[in-house]
Amino acid sequence: MRQSIFIPAGLAAVLALSACAPKSEIDIEEAIKDINVVDETNLNDVFLQASDPNEAVSYFNRSLKSDPDRIDLQRGLATSLIRAKRNTEAVPAWRRVVAQEDATSNDKVQLADALIRTNNWDDAKQVLDSVPPTVETFQRYRLEAIVADSRKDWKRADSFYETAVGLTTTPARVMNNWGYSKLTRGDFSGAEKLFSDAIRQDSTLFTAKNNLVLARGAQRNYTLPPVPVTQRERALLLHTSALSAIKQGDVSTGKGLLREAIATHPQHFEEAARALSTLEGG
Repeated sequence: MRQSIFIPAGLAAVLALSACAPKSEIDIEEAIKDINVVDETNLNDVFLQASDPNEAVSYFNRSLKSDPDRIDLQRGLATSLIRAKRNTEAVPAWRRVVAQEDATSNDKVQLADALIRTNNWDDAKQVLDSVPPTVETFQRYRLEAIVADSRKDWKRADSFYETAVGLTTTPARVMNNWGYSKLTRGDFSGAEKLFSDAIRQDSTLFTAKNNLVLARGAQRNYTLPPVPVTQRERALLLHTSALSAIKQGDVSTGKGLLREAIATHPQHFEEAARALSTLEGG
């Protein structure tokens, strides 16, 4: 009985080459090693997209024990640490990548991202300043905007946010960040516009919806904006609007909004009920 044998395409090419070339010209071990590197690269990609980033961290740590200078493995570890929200560990991991001779400008941008996540703002700025101006990527400008925000350099922040929005097809989260920046500066109408733009780009972004209610509430406009919401989201937004009203002294309006929030929520709305009880008891 005939049996078919499957030979990987890469190995088949090596065997075909060996059949027509002198043995001295072929390094079989080196060819097999090249195939293994390709397979390992695919495995690296699998772990970088794994649902559990901590598994990826373990994989790259194990791989680096046998090959500590491989920059692709170092990048994989640093990226996985960020995905696992182990930001403090990610900073030295990205520093090791950046210290490599074949590190790229993008590696520096990723280091700056890790530094921002650990509130090392001055170091993040220093790293971004070392990135050549020719590196015009979305991630670079997004981080530049966040750093400028932290320094209250509003003019530069607005410029960087605007550039970042133009460099991505999914700008909702950047618009939300930009809107929050304007909200903290007291530019409530500017913030309202940006939050509305963010929701138009991504109608599932609840943070932008909540921020939009805050921006409107700061202008004493307590009606909910005409945006798509679930029943639970509507209740939460009514609660946010109620707190905005109470904070500005519009207590009776706040009470009415709290009652509406309690009636709207599909389950018991503890926070709103407790706030209303406190107000009525006081």
